[in-house]
Amino acid sequence: MQGRSAFERRAWGEAFEAFSRASAEQPLAADDLERMAQCAGLTAREAEAIAGFERLYQLRLEAGEPRRAALAAFWCAMRLVSIGEAARANGWLGRAQRVLDGDAADIVERGYLLLPQVSRLTAAGDFGAACATAAKAAEIGARHGDRDLQAVGRCFEGRAFIRHGRVAEGLLLLDEAMVQVTGDELSPMVAGVIYCAAIAACQQSYALDRAREWTAALSRWCDGQPQVVVFAAACLVHRSEILQLGGAWSEAVEEARQASLRLAHSRDCEAGNARYQEAELYRLRGELSEAEQAYTLASERGRDPQPGLALLRLAQGRADLALAATRRVLTATQNPLHRTRILPAHIEILLAARELGEARQAAEELCAIALDLNLEILSAMAQHAQGAVTLAEGDARGALEPLRQAQEVWRRVGAPYLSARVRVAVARAFQDLGDQDGAALELNAAKKVFTALGAAPDLAALQAPSAPAIAGAAAGKGAHGLSARELEVLRLVAAGKTNKIIARELFLSEKTVERHLSNIFAKLEVPTRSAATAWAYQHGLAG
Repeated sequence: MQGRSAFERRAWGEAFEAFSRASAEQPLAADDLERMAQCAGLTAREAEAIAGFERLYQLRLEAGEPRRAALAAFWCAMRLVSIGEAARANGWLGRAQRVLDGDAADIVERGYLLLPQVSRLTAAGDFGAACATAAKAAEIGARHGDRDLQAVGRCFEGRAFIRHGRVAEGLLLLDEAMVQVTGDELSPMVAGVIYCAAIAACQQSYALDRAREWTAALSRWCDGQPQVVVFAAACLVHRSEILQLGGAWSEAVEEARQASLRLAHSRDCEAGNARYQEAELYRLRGELSEAEQAYTLASERGRDPQPGLALLRLAQGRADLALAATRRVLTATQNPLHRTRILPAHIEILLAARELGEARQAAEELCAIALDLNLEILSAMAQHAQGAVTLAEGDARGALEPLRQAQEVWRRVGAPYLSARVRVAVARAFQDLGDQDGAALELNAAKKVFTALGAAPDLAALQAPSAPAIAGAAAGKGAHGLSARELEVLRLVAAGKTNKIIARELFLSEKTVERHLSNIFAKLEVPTRSAATAWAYQHGLAG
């Protein structure tokens, strides 16, 4: 009774513990076992969820309920898919299908068994068949009044449309599914699945307004059931990505860390996404050793670390490794929408390596995809790439128009870092055209953004010999007021060293290192290690 009560209150952890205690006294009835398995899935107890659905399958069969047994087998397979055990998942889907083989009736369970086919067809690139199969599942759900199946079918259909390049049609189908989710019409597990699938699809298709709106809705949904783990962690990852875009990097890092902590013992794919998001933020802030570790952990959890890892190699001065990685990924990636995830980084690396011919080809491909898909954010990315390549080719005047168009989009969507990077390119174009005042204004504006964000590598790039001069640049070494020891500590902080390592290298106590850091923060008027690192790069004190 305690378990049932907690289940109704959506206190999933409490419910699981109560059902576990009850099952230790005597075997649970099938309905209670189903509740317990659902609670295990919602709280990231993967082994318990799988074991629960396996046992539920047997109970339903023994009770002469083959249709409900097939549904238990389906959910068992879905949990196995989420942790990467495809062979076992296929075995359970085979069981579900065999249980229904003798049933000629038009039944809703057959609709659920179409969903794995949609995923397989989508992965194989047969998007037309995937869309048709998902639509059939949704129709079966509507015909039988099963809102869960109807919504998942619409969601999967929309996702297949997007991967097929028919983004507008796909987003409309996702909108339809999300109406049912936000209206609280669906079971918790299905609602969470659709939230995450829809938000991920929006981010993949650069539908940032929808991604922001639905991430906020997912946050509210998770806040209403604080014991949910898997979807709450996914929510943190999505929120981190939105915060990163909006320039709230400190908060974004914390959200990504919290997601990683929640999923520390999970084999769910979201664990890899959380680590990748952490790595991206570390890289942007110049914390390269932390980024390296996080990319490694993301890879271990099944998340491809590219293109972030390639950009890390570029930051480490290994353009050869970076270029080899992006070339390899692009060779293996045929889907145009998927290629847009790699092409901007590939172009940045090609420009750094002075491979201008290949950079021009990649920029033209990105522009063609953006034109075909008609997505504003993707068009801004393409315009930025086109402007950067044109500038590298020596045509400063021709570079200005695409750069300005990109800058306007980033300003309008509230992406300060991306806008600041375009400003740097605009400043270089102004300098090439002899407009030193215009270049200084653009660089000063970019510098303020980079400093506020703690974007140490970008600040360091502004100090490079090839960078345009910044009007009113801060005085060089000696104007900072730091002691020799504080400079040593600051350089080690900028190198990504922890207090413990700094203490060991300088033969100090950790408490003394903490005191030096406190003095450094006060003298430089910065609040955090990342801001101090950015200051060090900006003033040529790092490295």
